[in-house]
Amino acid sequence: MSLHIENEAERCLNCKRPLCQEHCPIHTPIPRMIQLFRENKLMEAGKELFENNPMSAVCAAVCNHESQCAGHCVLGKKGAPVQFYEIEKYISGAYLDRMTVPKIEKRDQTVAVIGSGPAGMTAAMILARAGYGVTIFEEKDKIGGMMQYGIPDFRLPKSVLTRYKENMLKMGIQIRPNTVMGGALNIENLFRDGYGAVFVGTGVWRPKTLGIKGECLASVHFGISYLVNPSAYDLGENVAIIGMGNVAMDVARTAFRNGAQRVTLYARGKNATASSHEMRYARLDGAEFVYGKAIEEITPLGPVFKNSVFDHNDRVVGYGEEREQVYADSTIISVSQGPKNKLIMTTHNLEGSDKGLLITDEHHMTTREGVFAAGDVVHGPKTVVHAVEEAKKAAYAMIRYLEKKR
Repeated sequence: MSLHIENEAERCLNCKRPLCQEHCPIHTPIPRMIQLFRENKLMEAGKELFENNPMSAVCAAVCNHESQCAGHCVLGKKGAPVQFYEIEKYISGAYLDRMTVPKIEKRDQTVAVIGSGPAGMTAAMILARAGYGVTIFEEKDKIGGMMQYGIPDFRLPKSVLTRYKENMLKMGIQIRPNTVMGGALNIENLFRDGYGAVFVGTGVWRPKTLGIKGECLASVHFGISYLVNPSAYDLGENVAIIGMGNVAMDVARTAFRNGAQRVTLYARGKNATASSHEMRYARLDGAEFVYGKAIEEITPLGPVFKNSVFDHNDRVVGYGEEREQVYADSTIISVSQGPKNKLIMTTHNLEGSDKGLLITDEHHMTTREGVFAAGDVVHGPKTVVHAVEEAKKAAYAMIRYLEKKR
């Protein structure tokens, strides 16, 4: 065990009002976890961590800790905050390797989970623990969704997801890979075949386009598509990225690790939407940031910009007349994602918003009875922990629905 982690645990003040816990989206009981760690109750701490947040081992690695737990630690006001995420990473990693699956009284109801991202995995594990037969339908060959295909390995080792899969199989969760729901099979088929309820956690995989000339050129790519398999792309040495969100930061850092020598990110406004934490890492890798540039078109030479015009509140109110050609071997568009519409198109009474996001009520049920949803497919692209938080609520709502139905 790293002495650093033990020292971090000893620094915790065990505050009566733990702001670290309050500002964790899923409200991890941080002081209690640290106390159990101090008392060498590693497996007890891991069990409680996973019961509160089934994706604890992932969140410890990829959460924006500076704006959540670490950013609100009282010790951070005059010095360094307690790095709880390092303690959580150790506890959850050890628990993931050693956890045993208790005997669960099986119910006679089965549920389907569409999508195996953080929302789908969370819902599946909670429902399986409650005794339901769970089948996950995954469009790709591996589980994890955005964690598998959207977060680079240097941020989240994929071995973590492999360990999750092994434990999910031990829990009796069945996984059907390479199965597109809304294609050959649809939600109506699931109800026909006896599933009592359906959870949708398909995320947002459709890249948002700019609607400008040049998006179809061979040297132009979409950020989320690039992250799925970076080795398939030959970006060249000079890469321009349109957008400054967290995905754009991952794209920039991945590009450097795949041969790029210069990576520049462009934003229309004066601020980035990415977390300061992710921006610092991208800057350390060598990324450059240019603000106030509005993309006009993309040519074979690279992107063409106009300068943004700002008011006294730094809001974009117009654009200059002069066009600036920037030279780049490749241009990557990374300005958010939206959901695919296969499920809405093939499911009776399943409705979406004007952005294609699934509409849900206060119980996380969609407009189609028996179909629940949570995560990015409901509220748009957010973080792993936000998807977990919503999926956890949706899973318990499903249990209440199934008990009432039974």
